[in-house]
Amino acid sequence: MSQQPTITFHDGRAIPQIGLGVWQTPDADAAEVVATALKAGYRHIDTAAGYENERGVGEGLSRSGIERNEVFVTTKLKNEDQGFDSTLRAFDRSLGELGLDAVDLYLVHWPSPWRGKYVETWKAFVRLREEGRARSIGVSNFTDEHLERIVGETGVVPVLNQIELHPRFQQREMRAADAKRDIVTESWSPLGQGGLLQDAAIGRIAEKHGRTPAQVIIRWHLDNGLVVIPKSVTPSRIESNFDVFGFQLDAEDRAAIDAMDSGGGRIGPDPLTAKF
Repeated sequence: MSQQPTITFHDGRAIPQIGLGVWQTPDADAAEVVATALKAGYRHIDTAAGYENERGVGEGLSRSGIERNEVFVTTKLKNEDQGFDSTLRAFDRSLGELGLDAVDLYLVHWPSPWRGKYVETWKAFVRLREEGRARSIGVSNFTDEHLERIVGETGVVPVLNQIELHPRFQQREMRAADAKRDIVTESWSPLGQGGLLQDAAIGRIAEKHGRTPAQVIIRWHLDNGLVVIPKSVTPSRIESNFDVFGFQLDAEDRAAIDAMDSGGGRIGPDPLTAKF
């Protein structure tokens, strides 16, 4: 993989610390977006069956000309496909859409506790890992309670938990819950869906370093040991979001961003109550 920071999972595999998120990227645009990102140096692409763009992502991977073993690919299970057998069928569909023989990371997209199926779903994930078609397995939007149950009932610990995380919603307790199990935390909506780019404190730090607000926020995620997947379809922003390795935040910068945390900072659904 290209030279960039990686984090090693407890299963021994490594994930590039920065990737391209493709949520809300239309399938028709995904191929060009992915190819642009890979040309810019990204080696980690994060998609999901629910995004309905796996086919475009796969086309972009092929179009880039970069060897498959150089790119880390994540996809996720649709909530409505939870259940042991239905998970196995859904995974086959995702591989077909992506045009791949295996994915590097497969995630349970949401626990959807009201369905009562996330444990049997996780058992299917374990099967896929044993078969080698999902090289690593993890979860997304799981709480401490959900993690406790799947680990308790299967003995298998996810390698990663992808959760909403940004300066206004820093998820310190959930990060600690992941860390105690040696689970890597990955940030979705790392820029607060763009809402943080006009923040005055972020702007001052960006001006100080001669960087963009997005670069400052992405650097904050990296400095906190998080995997981060900023999303953009604009080539210049895709490139800029990856250009974060030539500067460091100092203690004053980090303290200012840490102080932005808010109990009401959540933007997306609450995993405990979401009914989808």
